[in-house]
Parts: sequence; structure tokens; C-alpha cells
Amino acid sequence: MGQPYTYSVWQVKLGQEEEFVRRWTEFADWTALQGLAAAAKLLRDIEDPSRFVSFGPWESLDTIRSWRHQLGFHERVVRLHEVLESFEPSTLELVVDR
Repeated sequence: MGQPYTYSVWQVKLGQEEEFVRRWTEFADWTALQGLAAAAKLLRDIEDPSRFVSFGPWESLDTIRSWRHQLGFHERVVRLHEVLESFEPSTLELVVDR
């Protein structure tokens, strides 16, 4: 299996974009201590500024599973949900890296 990544699409409530970025940054800082292999990235859709995408590489699938089951994960995701319309998380596998 290739390196695992987490990938999420975030649709933020209108007018809550700055607050989302603040909360996501806090979530990402905490997540960096939980086994990310490199810094997480947050991208904003140019055509739809309330739509964001985030992704980051992990050490292993077990590390991702452990991260998602920690108390701190659920607390932070709940805070993010307060400013979201929708959230689509995925776990992906790196297939090609050129």
C-alpha cells in the first residue's frame, strides 16, 4: 500500500470563512502532533470562496485510525461543524508521486 493521506472537502457557512480558517488551523496544529508525516494543507476554491479542501500525508493507516478515535479529534471536529454547511472526509492512498 502507498502512503495514506487524509483529504476533506469543507463547505463553510457564508460569512464564517475566517472563523473556519482559525478553527481549522487549531485542528491542524493539534493533528500535527498525532502522526502526520508532513504539514497539512488547506486550499480555498477561487470560484467558491466558502469551499475549502484540506489534505495531509500520514505515517500509517493505524495512525489515522488512532487520531480519529482520540477525544481531542471529536472535540475539534464538533467546533468545526459549528461553522460548516457540509464536510466530506476521505482516506486516500498515494498511487503515483512524480
